[in-house]
Amino acid sequence: MGVAKAGLMQAVRFAVGGGANTVLTLLLYWLLLNWFPYSIAFTISFLVGILSGYAINTLLVFRAPWSWHKLIMFPSVHAVNYCLGLGIIFVSVDVFGLPARWAPLIATALTLPVNFLLTRWLILRPNRQPGG
Repeated sequence: MGVAKAGLMQAVRFAVGGGANTVLTLLLYWLLLNWFPYSIAFTISFLVGILSGYAINTLLVFRAPWSWHKLIMFPSVHAVNYCLGLGIIFVSVDVFGLPARWAPLIATALTLPVNFLLTRWLILRPNRQPGG
């Protein structure tokens, strides 16, 4: 399989796996809105999404071996997505007056390309050897 075709298949699997993970985190976000303001609900659902996202991306999307080092690094790579997403949600809700329930959908659509590139970079990069 050529590099371009492999990349396309990864992108398709990323979209399907990410879609499932997005549904999970969105449902959790909506549930948490019953008890928390949108910023806290988003943060909690985002953290849950990081754990499930690592599993989905490692095992299903990029078919790479599980690595504790990469699992620990996964949240730091996704800190970029968190900041972008929360900023987009803030602007959507507080500047444009959109409902807090729907703002994560906008954030997800706008951060998706960044998320794919950062995730692919982390999971497919070689493991670092101790002392190397």
